[in-house]
Amino acid sequence: MQLRVENPLTRLTLAELRTRTSMKWRTYPDDVLPLWVAEMDVPTPEPVAEALAAAVRRGDTGYPIGDAYALALGEFAQKRWGWDGVTPERSAIVPDVMLGVVEMLKLVTGPGAPVVVNSPVYPPFYDFVGHMDREVVEAPLGADGRIDFDALEGAFQGLAEQGRRGAYLLCNPQNPTGVVHTPQELERVAGLSAEYGMRVVADEIHAPLVASWARFTPYLSVPGAEDGLSLMSASKGWNLAGLKAALALAGPASAAELARMPEEVGHGPSHLGVIAHVAALRDGGPWLDALLAGLDANRALLADLLAAHLPGVTWQPGPGTYLQWLDCRALNLLDDPAEVFLERGHVAVNSGIPFGTGGEGRVRINIATSPQILTEALERMGAAVGRN
Repeated sequence: MQLRVENPLTRLTLAELRTRTSMKWRTYPDDVLPLWVAEMDVPTPEPVAEALAAAVRRGDTGYPIGDAYALALGEFAQKRWGWDGVTPERSAIVPDVMLGVVEMLKLVTGPGAPVVVNSPVYPPFYDFVGHMDREVVEAPLGADGRIDFDALEGAFQGLAEQGRRGAYLLCNPQNPTGVVHTPQELERVAGLSAEYGMRVVADEIHAPLVASWARFTPYLSVPGAEDGLSLMSASKGWNLAGLKAALALAGPASAAELARMPEEVGHGPSHLGVIAHVAALRDGGPWLDALLAGLDANRALLADLLAAHLPGVTWQPGPGTYLQWLDCRALNLLDDPAEVFLERGHVAVNSGIPFGTGGEGRVRINIATSPQILTEALERMGAAVGRN
């Protein structure tokens, strides 16, 4: 019998959170409520804390090795998603998801190759891809926040006509919209990518964070994705971003490419990070379920708060991630309402502009906080635009 876990989002007070020294709580002054970067306002899950404490007590602080991460993720994937595609033979530990994305893109593309993304999308997609001498090509999402397959095929076709092949960097679940791609959409992605000679690399870091009314589908689980590559991690689901580790996964037809990844890449993850992630995946299920219920409640609360304090803002609730994408254009705050919310309301949310085409006039808000903090933040945002 599993013990009931209290909602992690209600465990910590604002005063306790302000003692933290991480980016979320130290970037802005103490009069700012931070609802921006992807950190959650939760205590460390007990199984993770116990595993880390035990490792430190025995001096187990060396270099990572072995297949414990792959085995733990495989068990989690089978239980949560009914997918048995995670195997040690087709996986490799990497320092984190974005560094893993870089290594996977190096395996399947050359310098100057195009990398297609669905904007608006996680800003490091632009930063990391550009830094590694690849060209970002946008295929904007549709008005509903889902993949616009006409735009995607248009991007692929345009590149094919130029004799250029590259990769499609897929975000699943999608950040910032919270969209969870359906099996049918992912199959269509695989088919189009094969037709135009594009390789799919899927960032699936938010995979554990899907609401009870939706279902996550791993990209590598759909027909046609056999030559795909995926990156997964426990870092977002259990708030372990500072404990660096992730897993690169290969479909059956891309296993040989993954095997060519330089050995030194596997030296980058933290050994304590791997221990923490394994504990989360194996023993953190009840904690995750309590978190997901808390996020469901916060989505409902956000709807009420927007109606009360920012009725001009439009929003399509995203079942994936704990990040929500707000369209603030009707508030007439020019291109960057995040500046107004920060300067006038002392609330930090992410500006939509760095997310690429479609980000103007939008903000991304992190709802992985207490209902009290979320309520105060929306009240301040309303006051910032004269609604309260």
